[in-house]
Amino acid sequence: MDVVGDLLARERRSRDAALVTADGRERTYRDLITNAYKAANVLRYLGAREGSTVAVDATPRLHTTLAFLGAAGVGAPVRFDPAAGIERGDRVVLVDVADEPTTEPAPGTNLAVFGGPPERPETTHWEQELWSENPGMPPSGVGPADPVVREGDAPVTHRALLAAAAAVVERHGIDAETRVVLRGDFADARALAAGVVAPLSVGGTAVLTARADGEPAERRGDVAVVAADSEATVPEPVRATLPSFAGD
Repeated sequence: MDVVGDLLARERRSRDAALVTADGRERTYRDLITNAYKAANVLRYLGAREGSTVAVDATPRLHTTLAFLGAAGVGAPVRFDPAAGIERGDRVVLVDVADEPTTEPAPGTNLAVFGGPPERPETTHWEQELWSENPGMPPSGVGPADPVVREGDAPVTHRALLAAAAAVVERHGIDAETRVVLRGDFADARALAAGVVAPLSVGGTAVLTARADGEPAERRGDVAVVAADSEATVPEPVRATLPSFAGD
């Protein structure tokens, strides 16, 4: 794999579980890939292009995952910090509908919300657009050296994110039978690489949860990914070592 969008290759669509959300609902690779294509098209409709930035709520949910994968597919790096996205004038900002009243996009920024219909007519209803979109990935010229995640002013490239995920796969023996549980959020790109990109890259399952300190002590998978500074005890038998990026 050269870019994160390679995770969405059509031949990877199957009935195997790709993603489990915090409510325990499973999505297959066919579901995840098809809906990531739709997310890419919604983002293109909202103005996301190669080089423009999409700011997304950092909570690990179905729609934030789809937004990340869709944005990666069209070459738009993701910033998991909507407030910073508003401040910096990112092209698209995606938040929970509960946050719409306190989210004021600047001119040139398109606001979208998930979790229900928006109050303002100018705000895009993410789910409504997603389910009606074309299930085909739009063309993109994104390359391995292009940014896929923005953390502050430091971009993480497609190559670096995939290399970090590959290191986690090798270190912990992750394969198609492994369930990797993300007990944190997407704000740390290392956790994103270990908790989502790593299992998806080998046909495994990414399991999303709330933050570790708010989770019941029940095992949900085989490998747990938590923030580097967290001292929380996890019920999974293995706690993943967070990767570093080239040049760290």
